[in-house]
Amino acid sequence: MKKIINTPNAPAPIGPYSQAIQFGNMLYTSGQVAIDPKTGDLVMDDIKTETKQVMENMNAVLAAAGMGFEHVIKTSIFISDMENFSQINEVYATYFDEATAPARETVEVANLPKYVNVEISMIASL
Repeated sequence: MKKIINTPNAPAPIGPYSQAIQFGNMLYTSGQVAIDPKTGDLVMDDIKTETKQVMENMNAVLAAAGMGFEHVIKTSIFISDMENFSQINEVYATYFDEATAPARETVEVANLPKYVNVEISMIASL
């Protein structure tokens, strides 16, 4: 059965979607951007700070489903400029154990919601 995951510790959806859907032992998150859930403001001081906010938002969504980064099996990273890849990757790597890191793709796109520089979604499993 499909279960809607929603937490005030991550930004509220800005459209007709849920923060995540749990189906059985699988969790499918929507993409997260660098919105501070406390203020609703974008956190875009620099690409590392922006990426950290995205990952903290993902952490809140995972936690709301009783999961953590160790449960993530696949991530999708969308970035507006591939020149930022190494800095994004540096922050992203601090959230995963390299030996058990999830599968991933990173794609440069023409634009992202609210004109952010990075958006990340995940699939996790208990």
